[in-house]
This record gives sequence, C-alpha cells and structure tokens, in this order.
Amino acid sequence: MPQPREDEVVLRVQAASVNPIDWKMRSGKSGLKREQLPVVLGRDVSGTVELCGVDAHTLRKGDPIYAMLGWDRGGYEEYVLVKAVEGAVKPSSLDHVHAAAVPLAALTAWQGLFDHGGLKAGQRVLIHGGAGGVGHFAIQFAKAKGAFVATTVSASGIDFTGKLGADQAVDYKAERFENVVRDIDLVFDLIGGETQERSWAVLKDGGTIVSTLAQPSEEKAKQRHARAVVYMARPNAAQLNEIGELIDAGKVRPIVDATFPLSQAGAAQQKLETEHTQGKIVLDLAA
Repeated sequence: MPQPREDEVVLRVQAASVNPIDWKMRSGKSGLKREQLPVVLGRDVSGTVELCGVDAHTLRKGDPIYAMLGWDRGGYEEYVLVKAVEGAVKPSSLDHVHAAAVPLAALTAWQGLFDHGGLKAGQRVLIHGGAGGVGHFAIQFAKAKGAFVATTVSASGIDFTGKLGADQAVDYKAERFENVVRDIDLVFDLIGGETQERSWAVLKDGGTIVSTLAQPSEEKAKQRHARAVVYMARPNAAQLNEIGELIDAGKVRPIVDATFPLSQAGAAQQKLETEHTQGKIVLDLAA
C-alpha cells in the first residue's frame, strides 16, 4: 500500500485502460531506456479513494474518481497514487470500466482539437483514425463543439463513426480521402506517415495540422500559412471535469471494445496491437 503525500490520494483501482503507449513501452518502441526499468504500465484508471493526503481535502475515502497518471506511476496494479492535478470525480453515469476508458484518450482528443488545434463551431475537421480510442472521442467532441467532422476509417468503422456523429466517413482502403474531402480547417492526425503527408492537399490556406505521432512539415505549413503541431497529452483534472459533464449530459459516450482481467494484460495489449478495435480496451480488476 503506497502512502500519499500532501496533494495525493491512494486509489484502489477498479479498472485500467490499455493504450498503444503500453505495448510500445513493453516492446521497446517508446524510447524508454533500460535503466528506467522496471516500470508499471497503464496511463489511466478509475477506482475509489482509499487514503487521502492532508491537502486532498475535497476527497474522502470511498469517493469514485478517474485519472490520467503521470509517467512515474502505472495503473496496472491494485493501488496507485493519484495527484490532485491528475484526477477528477468519475462521471456518475459511468461504471468504473467505462470511466477507465476515458482519461488518456479523451484528454488526447480534447487537447489536440481545442488547445493545439483551436477548433471552433462551424469549422471543418478531418480526423484520421476516427474509430480508435482517441478518434472516437475526437469525433464526439468536435460534434459537441458544432464542427463538421470527416474521418478516415476501415470499412468496419463506417457505421460505427456515423453513429458517433461523423458527417463524412471515408474507407481509406477503398478510396483516397483527398479525392472526396476538401476545405478542411483542422487535420487531427492519429495515423502519421503517408496519411499525414497527403493531408496537406485537403487543408485550407491558414489551417492547422495537429499530430500525436510526428512533426508535420514546417516548410509546407509555411507555404500554406498554416500551423504544424505535434504534442503529447498531459494530465488535466479541470478538463476531465469538463469531459465528465459532457458524458453525464449524454453528449459523449466512451465505447469499450473488450475487457480483460488484470491477469490477461498481455492478451489485451496483443489485441490492441494487432487488431482494428472500435473504442477502448479495458482491464477490469474486479473480474
């Protein structure tokens, strides 16, 4: 049992979600150095407060919270320390499994669209990879903001993203998105590589390309009077509160593709790494 510092609580983990960064860290593709090992994987959790530091005065034992953890801790465990800046009260409409699906993916989508992308009502956004963990939140946030949403997905994701509110879904295997999508204010790139490079063809002059994976070309951005941004999501309790309000208002819903017990975390990562999932994969510690 860890002991909380002044601004921390000990969370009894009920569920932890699985993200691409987990299998990348496990397989040595994240830049993690050997001397940093061992580490506990898992970036987001939902559970109940077990112990409170003296400055965590708004929380009490038994309170349900969800959080995106800092890199010095992991969620694949029974108890974990959560800092005040990382966690918020869990949306009352969600169980712990669905709440654990939210923090990292939703904050990545929120910060990409609004903090870095500056998305506004009436604008047009293209989301690459709209059926995935981050993408399915990005579609819903953009629609809640009043934007027109186009997305690229596999054939199995067409109906799925349409039900989430996407105005235009393109099967990237059947047609090239630049032939059917145009006048985009913001490209939200969750795929990278050639997909990112081809996105310049659909971007308006003065638009923005935001990526979670690789720095978009600054030279091409300059030619188009555009912005090119790469970023990594950060914990933000205030934004989790805003996201929770949208969830409880019925405007956003996390989709859980599959659940696994903690003992099968390896199988959960393998599924995420090798299959096209719709929404999130979650470890259910109560299973």
